[in-house]
Amino acid sequence: MFRRTELLTPRLRLRGWREEDLVPFARLNADPEVMAHLGGPLARQESDMIIGRFLEKWLEEPAFGWWALEVRGDGGFIGFVGLNRPDFTAPPAPCVEIGWRLARDAWGQGYATEAARACLDHGFGTVGLDEILSFTVPSNTRSRAVMERIGMQRDAAGDFDHPLVKKENPLRRHLLYRIRRDDWQGADG
Repeated sequence: MFRRTELLTPRLRLRGWREEDLVPFARLNADPEVMAHLGGPLARQESDMIIGRFLEKWLEEPAFGWWALEVRGDGGFIGFVGLNRPDFTAPPAPCVEIGWRLARDAWGQGYATEAARACLDHGFGTVGLDEILSFTVPSNTRSRAVMERIGMQRDAAGDFDHPLVKKENPLRRHLLYRIRRDDWQGADG
């Protein structure tokens, strides 16, 4: 579908998207538990449109984007991870965020943390970013734990109501986490 710089970790490959990713990606996005903090399950067409937007963003920002994530050796697609410039104009944007979404059967194995560390290395080392942010809803304790494991610090003063989430939606409030390049270079990782 689209070739991009690949990032490798001991167990994972962060790679460009392929046609064969459409079905497992749709399955991941249709899982109510995976999507519980993201507004609920998506239909296949919505899922396919997301990959289309991911590919468009790679053209706009060729240094980084959302990588398909697979386990090395078996090539099994387990989700996505990457760096992105958010599409909204309210604070904390403009910024570069790090994020991930993994299939439920990949949870609890350290894959999100391992992949996110590779993204931070790329963002700070290769791209030369000064700061990377992440944000999620307060109830998303799994993602918050990953943010903390990769050295991000909560910035309570930066918490915000997500402008793309309706006011009456309980998922509107987002907690903000940050990490600066200087802090990453000093981290044990």
